[in-house]
Amino acid sequence: MASMEEDFPRGGPAKKLTESKTKVERTEVDNLFQSNEQAETKKRKGAGKDADQKFKKPKTGTGDHLTLNAEAKCVEILHIKNLQEGTLLLGCVKEVTDFEVTVGLPCGMEGFLSIMNICDSYTKLLNEQLDSDDTEEICSLQHLFYPGMVLRCVLAKLDVRKEGSLSIQLSINPKLVNKALSSSSLKAGMALSGCVESVEDHGCIVDIGVSGTKAFLPKKAQENIPEELKVGQYLTFQVEGVKNDGRVVHLSVRPPTAVRACAESQQGWNLTNLLPGLLVQATIKKVTKHGLILQFLSSFTGQVDVLHMEPEQSYTEGNEVRACVLYVEPSTRLLGLSLRSYLVQPGARLEHAPAGGERIGEVVKDCKVVATHHMSGAMVVLPDKTLTFAHRNHLKEPNEPPTDNRVLAKTTHTCRILSFSPMDQIYFVSVRKSVVERRFHRYHDIQAGQLVEGTVSVLIEHGMVVHLSSHIKGLVPRTHLSDILLKNPERKYVPGMKIKCRVLSVDAEKKNLYLSRKKALVESSLPLFLSYADARPGLVSHGYVVSVKDFGCIVRFYNDVRGLVPLNELSSQPIINPEEMFYVGQVLKAKVLQCNPDKAKLVLSFKAAEGDAEEVANPQFDCEVGQRLEARIQKKSVTGLEVAILPDDIRAVIPTMHLSDHLSNCPLLLESMQEGDTISNLICFSKNKRNIAISKKPTVRWSLEQGVFAKNFSEVTVGMQLIGWIKNLMPYGVFVEFPYGLVGLAPKSAMTDKFISNTAIAFQPGQTVMAKVTNLDEEKQRFLVTLKISEVMCPEGDAQTRLINGLQERRAVAETLAVREDSDLRQQLAALIVGQKLKLTVDTVDSGARFKSDNLAGATIKATEDQVIGVELTSGQKVTAVVLHVDILSSCVHVSILPKLVAKKKSLAEGSKHTATVQHIDQDFATVSLGDTAQLTVIQTSSHLNEVFPSESDKLKAGMSLSVEVIEPRCQELQGLALVSWVFGSPKEHVSTFKHWASSRGHRFGDIVRGKVRAVKPASIQVTLEDGRTGSVHVSEVVELAEVRPGSFPTSTVQVGSEITARVIGGREVSTHRFLPFSHPKFKYNIPELTLIPSKLDENKDFKPVTPEEKINGYTVGEEVTCFVSKFNQKRKTLEVTTDPCVTMTVDLLGMITDPKYSSHPEKLYKIGQAVLAKVVEVNSDPISCTLSLTGVHQLEKGSVTLGVVTNIHPQFGVQVKLPFGNMGTVAVTDLSDAYRPTPFDAYSKDKLLRCFLLGNENGKWQLSLRPSRLYPQQSKPVKDLEVLSVDHLKEGKTIRGYVKSVGQHGVFIRLSTSITGRAQLQQCTKYLVKDDTVLSKHLPLNTLLTTKICSIDQEEGLVHLSLLPEDTGKPDVLPETLGLQLRPAGEEKKKNKKTTSVSKAATTKKKRAASESVQKQLESPITKKAKTDDNDSGVEVYFREEEDKSDKEPKSNSVKKVTPSAAVPSRLQVAAGFSWDAHLSSLKPASAAQEGDSSDGEDQDHSNKPQKRSRHELQQEKKAAEKALVQRETELMDPSLRPQDAAAFERLILGSPNSSLLWLQYMAHHLQATQIEQARAVAERALKTISFREEQEKLNVWVALLNLENMYGSEESLKVVFERAQQFCEPMPVYQQLADIYAKSNKTKEAEGLYKTMVKRFRQNKAVWLSYGTFLLQQGQSDGATVLLQRALKSLPTKESVDVIAKFAQLEFRYGDPEKGRTMFDKVLTSYPKRTDLWSVFLDLMFKHGSQKEVRALFDRVIALSVSVKKIKFFFKRYLEYEKKHGTPQTIQAVKEKAVEFVEARGNEAAN
Repeated sequence: MASMEEDFPRGGPAKKLTESKTKVERTEVDNLFQSNEQAETKKRKGAGKDADQKFKKPKTGTGDHLTLNAEAKCVEILHIKNLQEGTLLLGCVKEVTDFEVTVGLPCGMEGFLSIMNICDSYTKLLNEQLDSDDTEEICSLQHLFYPGMVLRCVLAKLDVRKEGSLSIQLSINPKLVNKALSSSSLKAGMALSGCVESVEDHGCIVDIGVSGTKAFLPKKAQENIPEELKVGQYLTFQVEGVKNDGRVVHLSVRPPTAVRACAESQQGWNLTNLLPGLLVQATIKKVTKHGLILQFLSSFTGQVDVLHMEPEQSYTEGNEVRACVLYVEPSTRLLGLSLRSYLVQPGARLEHAPAGGERIGEVVKDCKVVATHHMSGAMVVLPDKTLTFAHRNHLKEPNEPPTDNRVLAKTTHTCRILSFSPMDQIYFVSVRKSVVERRFHRYHDIQAGQLVEGTVSVLIEHGMVVHLSSHIKGLVPRTHLSDILLKNPERKYVPGMKIKCRVLSVDAEKKNLYLSRKKALVESSLPLFLSYADARPGLVSHGYVVSVKDFGCIVRFYNDVRGLVPLNELSSQPIINPEEMFYVGQVLKAKVLQCNPDKAKLVLSFKAAEGDAEEVANPQFDCEVGQRLEARIQKKSVTGLEVAILPDDIRAVIPTMHLSDHLSNCPLLLESMQEGDTISNLICFSKNKRNIAISKKPTVRWSLEQGVFAKNFSEVTVGMQLIGWIKNLMPYGVFVEFPYGLVGLAPKSAMTDKFISNTAIAFQPGQTVMAKVTNLDEEKQRFLVTLKISEVMCPEGDAQTRLINGLQERRAVAETLAVREDSDLRQQLAALIVGQKLKLTVDTVDSGARFKSDNLAGATIKATEDQVIGVELTSGQKVTAVVLHVDILSSCVHVSILPKLVAKKKSLAEGSKHTATVQHIDQDFATVSLGDTAQLTVIQTSSHLNEVFPSESDKLKAGMSLSVEVIEPRCQELQGLALVSWVFGSPKEHVSTFKHWASSRGHRFGDIVRGKVRAVKPASIQVTLEDGRTGSVHVSEVVELAEVRPGSFPTSTVQVGSEITARVIGGREVSTHRFLPFSHPKFKYNIPELTLIPSKLDENKDFKPVTPEEKINGYTVGEEVTCFVSKFNQKRKTLEVTTDPCVTMTVDLLGMITDPKYSSHPEKLYKIGQAVLAKVVEVNSDPISCTLSLTGVHQLEKGSVTLGVVTNIHPQFGVQVKLPFGNMGTVAVTDLSDAYRPTPFDAYSKDKLLRCFLLGNENGKWQLSLRPSRLYPQQSKPVKDLEVLSVDHLKEGKTIRGYVKSVGQHGVFIRLSTSITGRAQLQQCTKYLVKDDTVLSKHLPLNTLLTTKICSIDQEEGLVHLSLLPEDTGKPDVLPETLGLQLRPAGEEKKKNKKTTSVSKAATTKKKRAASESVQKQLESPITKKAKTDDNDSGVEVYFREEEDKSDKEPKSNSVKKVTPSAAVPSRLQVAAGFSWDAHLSSLKPASAAQEGDSSDGEDQDHSNKPQKRSRHELQQEKKAAEKALVQRETELMDPSLRPQDAAAFERLILGSPNSSLLWLQYMAHHLQATQIEQARAVAERALKTISFREEQEKLNVWVALLNLENMYGSEESLKVVFERAQQFCEPMPVYQQLADIYAKSNKTKEAEGLYKTMVKRFRQNKAVWLSYGTFLLQQGQSDGATVLLQRALKSLPTKESVDVIAKFAQLEFRYGDPEKGRTMFDKVLTSYPKRTDLWSVFLDLMFKHGSQKEVRALFDRVIALSVSVKKIKFFFKRYLEYEKKHGTPQTIQAVKEKAVEFVEARGNEAAN
C-alpha cells in the first residue's frame, strides 16, 4: 500500500511562491553536525525491513545484499579519478563568489557549486526576476552561504578543463541528494537536508527532494535561527512528525549545542539511502597500515583512511568508536568514514582556514616523511612540527614511476604548501621538484614590476594571453605587444613561443594579471614606480603614454601609478600640438618634479629626464669584453644567475644557457650552485648601459681569448668564422648571437646540409654553434651566416675537447652535491665511474631487472631489457654488473650484466679501430662498448657543434653500431676511459661504375693529366692543363659518391689556383658543350672531361666506358641514387639533375616538394651543384629517360597523404587531380570537406596545389579525399558531415546531408558518399502538389546541398530511401512559396505512395546508380504533352510578369504547352507566356513544332499547312536548315561581347537590364548612326522614365548623353531646356560641371567661361569648382586669369582648404602653364608649412619631370634637413638613393649614403644628450 501511495501521489496545487522582503543579511544556520537526532528505534523497525527488502531488488550477482558492500582490499584515500557521477559527499564551503561556491571535499579535493545547482525554486526565482529586470529581490550566494558552512552535496558532473585536468561540479539540489529516499521511508527523528522552497505566514515550505511529500517548517520551530529564512536557503533539520503516510512532514531546527544521537539499524538505514554526515556507532573490524575497516549498523562495512584517523590515538580491533559518514559511492558501494573529533563530537565546528595564518604557496625546507602509504601518499612533518600530507602524485615527477624507496631514501625534503583542506583539517604539500622550484604558485606570488618568463598561449583581438605556469596566465594588451603597434602580431608571436615580460599590474583576488612586452620596459634598469610613495622628486623612470591631451601627456607606470607631463615639460623645444610628437603606448623616460602620495598626484617632465637618466643608468664598468672573471652568486632563478664580479662587486648576469656548451648540463650546474658560491673561469661576452653578460661556455671563452670575434659590424667580413649561440628560432631561420652583441641570421636554407621542414627541430635556444658569414648588408647593418657543417671548419680536436669539458662539468656537479648534502649515498654515487664492476643482488625481474646493494642503500639500480638478454635471473641471485651511467639527482644507477661487458678487459692500442655498440644514451652523451674488448667509454651524441637531427632516425640509439678509432687508450681527464673518435657505421669504399672514354686534342681516354684550377662553379670546375688547354670537371666527378653528403656542394672543396691530378673520361663539343662519350679509342674532342675521384685515378685498375643507355638501364625502380642539381625548368616546372656528365634526369614538381607553400618557387629549395638523394620512379629505354623523386617515396600507397594538382573540375564526377609519378585521381563532391558547403567547387581552380588522402585505386585511377579528418587526424576539428563508407553505417530516422546528383520522374537522387546514392520520391520531396519533376529540376540543380532524413534502407539491394519534407528535416521546403503551388492533399499522398512504391520496385532491377536521365527516357509516354526539361537545356528561363498575364483563367498545362518546342529540337528558351523573345528566333520555327502546338508568334501560322505538300527529303532539309540557324542564333545570343545590331535586340537586352545606362546609351548611339535624331531623343526620354529613381548615377549618365545630343544636333534653346530639366532631377553641381566639359570639348569657349562664372558664384564653397575653372583657364592659356581666380578662391573657401588649393593650382601650372610659376608657388607653401611631407613628395614628382638634376638634388637636400619624424626622413632618403641610382653616378650615390650616416649619427647624439 505504501508503495502504491508513493507511485500515485495526489494532492492540490502547490502554493505560489511568495517573495520575502526581509533585510538581506547572512543567516547563521547551524551546520549538519549540530542537529539533534532522536533515537526512535521502535518506530523504525518496520521501515528498516521495508528498506532492506527494497534494497535487494537491484543487486547483481549471487548472495544477499551484504556482499555488495564487501570489505576493501586496501584502504586508500578517495582519488578524483575514482569519482563517479552520483557520489554523495560531505563538503565545507571555502569561498563564495557571485555565481559559484568553492567547496572543500574529503581527501584534499575541491568542487564547485554553481548558482544553477541550488534547488528548483531558487532557479525559478532567478529566471523570473531576471526576466522582469527587477534584481532587488534576488538573494545572492553571499547571503545563502558562508565559509565554513558544511553541506551535503552530490557529484553532478565531471568536466575536463582545457589543460586536461578534471573539474568537479557539485549540486545540493534535494532531488539529487535525497534521491534514494521515498515518502514511506521518512521517519520521525531523521536528520535531513533541504532548501527553502517558499516562505509563508506561519512558516516555510522546505524542498527535501522526496516526490509526493510536502515538508513544512513552522515559525515556532525556527527559534534557533536568528534571521528570517529566504528562498534557496540550505538547512539541516530534524523530522518531527510524519503524517498521511509521508505526504506531510513537520520539521524543526535544533540548537547547535544539542547532543547528536547515532543512527541505529532499526531505523531503516541501508546502502541506498545512507547520507553523508550521519553519525554511526561502529566496531573496528581490521587495523591496517594505511587505515581502518569498520563495521556499523550490524552489517555495513566502511573504511577510514589515514587522513581521518585521530593522529595521536591508537586503535585496536574490536573497539567501539563513533564515526561520521564522509562519502557514499552508490555504484561500487564504497563508504568512507571519519573518526576526527571535529566531525563526531557535539558542538565542534569546522575551520575553513588554518589557525596559524595563510601559508599556501610557502616553500619549506628540512621536512621529514614520517609515514608512506603506497596507494595514498605520505605524511610529512614540517620543521615547526606541523603535520601535512603529500598526495602520491606529488611525491614524484609526472612521468616517473611511483617509488616509495626514493622518498624514504632522503632524510629531509623541500616542500611547497599547495592548499589547506577544511574537511581534513590538514595542509596538502608537494615534494615535486618542478612544483617546488616553480617561481609562481599563486597570483599572490607575483609583484608588479617583476620580470617573468612565459609561454605564448593564444592571440586574441585585444592582446595576447601568456601562461606563466599551468594555472597562472596574464594578458599582454595589444598596445604592449611591442614598442610600436603591430598590425600583424601573429607574424611575430606564435603559440608555444617563450617570451620575457614585465608585470604591469596584478590583482590576486580577481586573478587579473597584465604584462608588457615593450623592450624599453622589459630591459629598463631605472627605478620602478610601484606606488606613489616610490615616485620621489628627482627620480627618473620609464613610463608609457596612455593619453595625449592639448595640455600635455598622461604617463602610466606600475600598479595604476600615473602622472601628468605638462606642455612646457614635454621637450626643450616648444611644442604646439603634442599629438604630432607623441602617441599612445610610447615608452619614455620621465623625471619626477612633484609628488603628493595622499592625493595621488604626480607631475613629471620629459625635458628634465633626458640628461639625468644617463647618470642613473650608467654605472661604472671596470671589466672589458673578453676578460676572464671570477664572480659570487647573489641570486638564482630559472633564467640564470645574478652575480657580483669580484673584487669590486660589479653587478652582472649569467644566463642559464651560458653555463655550458652542453645544454643538458646547464640545469644540472644550476641545481648544484647556491647563493654565495664563487664561480671561476667566466668571461664577459657583452656589456651595455644596463648590464654585463657573462658566459661559462668553454667554446665561447676560447674564441674570445684566441681573437676569433668581431667587435662591431665594420669588422665582419664575408667568409669569417665566428663562435656564437642560437638566440631565437623563427619559421624562416634562426638568429645567432655573437660576442659584443652582434646578431646574424641563418636562413632556413643555410641551417643544415639536410633538408628540414621545421626550424624548431633543428637547433635549441642557447646551443653553441660555429657560423660562417656569407652575406653583408651595409645599408641595413645586417649579415647572413651559414651553419652548414660542410661550409664551416672546426678547430682540430674540438669534439674531444668539448667531450672532456662536458664530462668534467658533470663530475663537478656530482661532487658538489655529495659534499653539500653530506649524504653517504651521494658520495658513494659520485665515486662510481663508467665501466666499474659491482656485486649486486637481484631484487625484481620484469622487462629488465632491478638490483640492490648493501653499499648503495637507497639507490635505484636497474638494467634495461637489452642489458639482461641471454642471462637467466631469479630474485635473490648474486650477479656481477658493470656501471653504464650514474644519475646522481635521482640516485639511479644504470648497469649491464651482459657477459661480453663483464668479461675481463682487453688492452687498447692507440690508433686502433673498432666497431662499437651504443649501450646507453643520456641526452648529450652516450656509453659505448668497444668490440669484444669489454672496454666501455663515453662519447658525445653529436660529433660537431652544428650537427642536427631532423628526425628520430638520425639520432643515436641504444644498439647502434659505430666505427671508432682510439685516440688515447687511457685518458686521465675521462677517469681512465679511452678517448675515441667515431662515425656512423663502417667506412665503405664506393667504386663508381661510370666509365667513359674520350679525348681532347692530344688527350685520349684514360690519360692522366695535371693542371691548375682556373674557376670553380657550383656544377663544374674549369681546369687549365699543362699544355695550356682547358678541361672541365663535372660536379659528380669531384669526390667519391660514398663521401658525398646530401645538401653539400662537392665543388666547394676545391679552391681556385690549386694544383690537381685528373684523368680524362670523355669530351665536350666546343660549340654546344654537350657531353659526348667515346665510341672509338682514337676519337678526339677539343674540351676534355676529367675526373678527380681517387679510385678512378688508379692506373692499375681496368677503366671501361659506359654509354648513357647502359647507365640509365642499370637503375631499378625504387633505387636510391645520389645526384646533383643541374637547373630548374621554369616553364615545365621540372628540376633537372645529373648523376654523371652524360646522364640527365628530371624531377617533376610533385616529386620535388612535400609542402604546398613551396609550389610558387620550388627552385629556392635546391641550388645548382647541390647533392641530393633521390629515388628512381620510372626508367624508359625509348626514348632514353629517367624520372626521379626527391620526396623519399617513389610510388603511391593507399592510406598515405600526397600532393596533387587540380586539372579539371567536373560537376558530375568531382575534382580531377594530377598526382605524383604520372597518376591521376578524382575527389568526389562528398570528399571535399568535413563540413559540406553549398558551393563545393568554388574553393578550387585549375592548377591549384592540394594535399590529398589516397582512399584506394580502381582501374588505375585513385579515389582521393580532401577531408581534414583524413589529412590531419590528430588536429582536425569535429566532423560535421561524417564519411559514409557503407550502407551499414546509416540508420533509419537519422538526418544526413548530401548533394543532388540528378532529378527525374523517379524522384531526386542525392549523393551521400562516393559509392552511395539515396533517392527521395517526388511525394517525399516537397509538401506542394507537383505532377512531374519539371519544377523540382529547375529549383534543384546539380550539386545542390540538401538536408535529408533516412526513411528506410534496403540492405540487400543497397538502396536508401530519403525524405526532404520540412517535418522530417526541420528545414524549409525545397520549393519557395512564391511559386504559388497547391499543397498536396493528405489522401493523395497515400495513393502516390503506393504508386511510386511499385515503380521503385520495378526499377530495382536496374543499376543502383543509374542516372536520372535514363529513368526519364524509359518512363516517357509518347502521348503525354506536358513540358519536359531536357538535359541539354542551356538553362535560360524567362517568366512573365503578373500584370502581363492575359490567360490566368486558362489551365496552366495548356499555356505551357503552347510554347514548348519539340523534344527532337534542343530547346534553349522556355517562355512561360506569349512574349516574343526575338523576331529572328521566332521565325526559325522547326517543322515538327506544328504537330506539337502552335508557335508563340502569330506570323508562323500561315506556314502550318505547307509541310503536308512537301516530300520527306524537303522536310528533312528544311528541318536541318532551321536547326542550324537556331543553333547559330543561340550562339550569337550567348556571346556577351557581341553588340546588338538592331532595335529588337536592344529591346530584348533592355528588358533584362532596364537600369543599365550603358545599354540605353548604346541604343541611342545605334539611332544616331542612322541619323535618327528623334528616335534617339525618344530612347533617352524612355530611359529617364524607366531607370529607377534610386539609380542616380545611371540617370545622370543619360542626362549627360541628352545634353551631348542637343549640343551636337539641337539648338541653343533645346539645350537650355534639357539643362534646366536635368537640374530639377539631379544634383545641380554635377550637371553644371558636365555641361561645362561639353562646352570645352566642343570649343565653345565663351559659353564655357560664362557657365564657369555662374558656377563659382553659386557653388563658391565647393573646392572642385574652383579647380575645374582654373584648369579650364590654364588650358586656354589664361595664366593671369588663373592667378586672379586663385585669390578669389582663397577668399571664398575655408582657411583650412587654402594649402591644398594652392598646391593644386601649382600642379596645374606645372601641367598646363608655367612650371617656374608652379615651382614658386610650391616654395611659398612649403616655407610656411615645412612638415607637409605629402606636398614635398608631390613637389619632387613634378620636379623629376620638369626640373634639372641640380634642382632635384637641391630639393632633396632641403627635404632631408626637415625636422620631422625619422620614419618620414627615411622614406625621402630611400627616394633620394633610388633617384641617384637611376640618374646619378657612383660618387653621387656614395654621397647620399654618407648623408644618411651623418643623419643617423646626429639623431643618435641628440637622443644621447
